[in-house]
Amino acid sequence: MSEKPRIRLGFMPLLDAAIPIVAAEMGFADRRGIAIDLVRESSWANIRDRLAIGHFEAAHALAPMPIAAALGLTPFEAPLIAPMMLGLGGNAITVSESLWGHMRSVAPEARVNDPRDMGRALKAAIAARAAGGLAPLVFAVVHPYSSHNYELRYWLAACGIDPDRDIRIAIVPPPFMPDALASGRIDGFCVGEPWNTRAARLASGCIILTKAAIWHNSPEKALALNAGWAAQKPDIAHALLVAVLEAAQWCEAVENRAQLAEILGRPDRLDVPATDLLPALRGQLGMADGLEHAVPDMLVFAANQANMPWKDHALWYLAQMRRWGQTDPGPAEVARVTAAFRPDLYREAAKALGASAPRSDLQPVSEPGEIEGTAGVLHYAPSAFFDDSRFDPAAFVATCERAG
Repeated sequence: MSEKPRIRLGFMPLLDAAIPIVAAEMGFADRRGIAIDLVRESSWANIRDRLAIGHFEAAHALAPMPIAAALGLTPFEAPLIAPMMLGLGGNAITVSESLWGHMRSVAPEARVNDPRDMGRALKAAIAARAAGGLAPLVFAVVHPYSSHNYELRYWLAACGIDPDRDIRIAIVPPPFMPDALASGRIDGFCVGEPWNTRAARLASGCIILTKAAIWHNSPEKALALNAGWAAQKPDIAHALLVAVLEAAQWCEAVENRAQLAEILGRPDRLDVPATDLLPALRGQLGMADGLEHAVPDMLVFAANQANMPWKDHALWYLAQMRRWGQTDPGPAEVARVTAAFRPDLYREAAKALGASAPRSDLQPVSEPGEIEGTAGVLHYAPSAFFDDSRFDPAAFVATCERAG
């Protein structure tokens, strides 16, 4: 009997690595005739580079990572594809106890997990610090090309805070965030769970806001594949997608969350007690006001088309890269970026499971409702920003075409 094809898959110790971990741990990969060798990494830069040079065939990756690769913004020229997303939400913003106390003093009525209120409180605290001649606050994100960077900047800018002038933004790997906060090196951060909850328990961190409140139903991580490997081994790549999609459905089931926390908490996975994983998994997050807040869509693994690699999400990330001066895209760049997101491969995996997938490559509705699927009607609610703004992908593409 021949040995199963082995796929080396890198991951970072985060809750949203759950799907590929479960695919390997719970037999979904084995039933598809493949073996997944999980490798825990310490930084997103390592994930990126090891994908590019062939140490990994696949990885739990930042959603903008394949976009940055398509634009040549990575050290190695090696295209990546994103045939599947690994869920919606999962991030939060945490500040130091000192900064939280300052925010409460200048805006005592401000409510946690309300983007406008938290923005007003932070803006007032920043103004008071500037008036006192204090250095700008330092917030950390996990990588320059990350959802964390873009959603933090989006929230700040929408609240009248200039993220390039009024604060400083540093890069810190996710597991180091609590220690960086406790040491006073940073004043706050945007990171995926469980590192907000860990900071709240161990480093006097105060969780003030969730990704779900800033950009509801928004993507976070992708299953990224080395494009060359996927082209050379299409059957194996397809088997991986099917196994990971099955695992996503298992992770979504509420009755599996306690077992999921035990799997992820192991020393070779996240190495975090299950008690620190369950709050986000259950959508019950302890926040800065000392209360437990229900965040129903804190982390969505499969519901609401969470695994669909929508091309307008790729374009939104590209728009943020343009907005913040990371790139100046023309038509060629738009084409490369949209080609990196592969809903066609996602649909093939869904079909293998007898599941329906959206027919459109773009989010087709602006309000919750029904959309056309490959095997029947699907219920769907699109992503939405807290300030009620709408991203128009066609208008953005037209802007890039004029620039080109």
